[in-house]
Amino acid sequence: MNPTETMNRLAQSLSEFWAARNARERNLLAAAAAVVALGLVYALLIGPASSGRDQLNRSLPVLRQQVAQLQNLSKEAAGLSTKTAPSVAPISRENIEAALTRKGLKPQNVALTGDIAKVQLSSASFAGILDWLDDMQKTSLVSVVDANIVALAQPDMVNATLTLRQQKSE
Repeated sequence: MNPTETMNRLAQSLSEFWAARNARERNLLAAAAAVVALGLVYALLIGPASSGRDQLNRSLPVLRQQVAQLQNLSKEAAGLSTKTAPSVAPISRENIEAALTRKGLKPQNVALTGDIAKVQLSSASFAGILDWLDDMQKTSLVSVVDANIVALAQPDMVNATLTLRQQKSE
């Protein structure tokens, strides 16, 4: 059976059904069909659009506030891009020794060659060394190139030989 025949049979069945009804039943069926059609239109089109609009109206003030914050952050970022980064003083033996002393560490030897420093520590606290390295990285842009660390029998105590390099600030 092709779709045209099926539609013709359905239309014929519907017209026979409609012809078998009296005028009052036809009016009631037409009114019921209209109510069902209106219900479907509301449920499929009007209801979702209305609830979506209400949801958007509730979220609009929050979105506007976020836009204002992003604009302020954008202005701040643009202002920061024009500022130059603070220059970092080149590392020196005195700077390294002073930083070690502030952290309670005594270097056995500090050798400096250009932007590379070699620091030897004996019987030093491992936590103290890590704290010192963190401080040096933040303040002097120093990174560890090579590390030789040997644990001692006492907890948290190590012998360490560290090779450090200062990164160039741009």
